[in-house]
Amino acid sequence: MLVETIKERIKQAMLTKNLLERDVLRVALGELQTAEARGQSIEDGPTEKILRKLVKSIGETLAAIADQESKAAEREKLEQERKILESLLPNMLSAEEISVSLAEIADRIQEASSDGQAIGVAMKHLKSAGAIVDGKDVSAVVQSMRA
Repeated sequence: MLVETIKERIKQAMLTKNLLERDVLRVALGELQTAEARGQSIEDGPTEKILRKLVKSIGETLAAIADQESKAAEREKLEQERKILESLLPNMLSAEEISVSLAEIADRIQEASSDGQAIGVAMKHLKSAGAIVDGKDVSAVVQSMRA
């Protein structure tokens, strides 16, 4: 279970005195425990969703301070935090990998009556293959296939 992995990594971080990893993982664990206290199941699926939300939040902060030279140290710390959290998650397919996966059903995507239906066909195919994808990437690939 992912929560147990996080707890174990916190212990390892404490032993190696990796304070950044310890602190980031504690925040993640706190978010998971808060969700559990609110009655939400924290099996691996919901846990991954919460972790992806934290990664997204860090990405938004990075985007907000991207062009501020005075924030270089903060950007680097945020990048490290994001890498720590992403290391807990299964890898998402890139847009190129999505395109390769969807190539075998390209005719069904192009025959769909709308972009929404085409995206639905694509998502069904990807989910049945067990692929972890970002919906925005799937949408972009489908739109380029239909163009």
